[in-house]
Amino acid sequence: MTEGPFFVAGATGLTGRAVVQTLRARDAQVLPHVRPESPQRAAWEARFAALGASTDTTPWDAEAFASRFASLRPRVVFACLGTTRARARQAAREGRSPATESYAAVDVGMTRMLIEAARGAGVQRFVYLSSIGADPRGNAYLAARAEVEETLRRSGVPFSIARPSLILGDRDVKRPFERTIGRLADGTLGVLGSLGARTLRDRYRSIESEDLARALVQLAVDPAWENRTAEGEHLQALAAASRDGRR
Repeated sequence: MTEGPFFVAGATGLTGRAVVQTLRARDAQVLPHVRPESPQRAAWEARFAALGASTDTTPWDAEAFASRFASLRPRVVFACLGTTRARARQAAREGRSPATESYAAVDVGMTRMLIEAARGAGVQRFVYLSSIGADPRGNAYLAARAEVEETLRRSGVPFSIARPSLILGDRDVKRPFERTIGRLADGTLGVLGSLGARTLRDRYRSIESEDLARALVQLAVDPAWENRTAEGEHLQALAAASRDGRR
């Protein structure tokens, strides 16, 4: 895989950095994005450089991204952005506005910024990491994901949407019960699968970040997934095919 470049927004997150690693393992030109004001910027630049990737530090500004994409002409943009309520609380403790880490600002606002820049640059595929259960009638997180999905569908930018269930992996911020919860849920789903509910099992069972990254990369390069949404069972199948060398 020599075509590119591939732009990864949210590259410091669990899935984003796995996407960078997966692409570099395939010898792709990758530009992982890091916020220019990040206190860990130097560490991330060194970490990505060790993989052979050049870090992009375009500031989160609509004009800045439009200009950057116009000159860069990325082949694919991966949007793996996301915030949490814990980050909003941390921002408040640090004297910053919690609104800067809200779903509206990060999950929706920043991703919309990328979509607009991608449309102007003629990006070939916009891969959006959404969530299982994305629905405007859901909670704030799921409603934000649904809002971005609708924006992307109306944008005219060729897209692939991924809706994984629980994502497991080695997070920088530890979630001690996450894997235990995943195992318990997967055990229940395994029983359902043995009773014939295989699609239900695969849609809702957890997925490792490395497997999800393999699936996202396949969505990015496979013409069959243009303007389609991949549910959990599709992501599991794409990851398995990639591991087995079938794709």
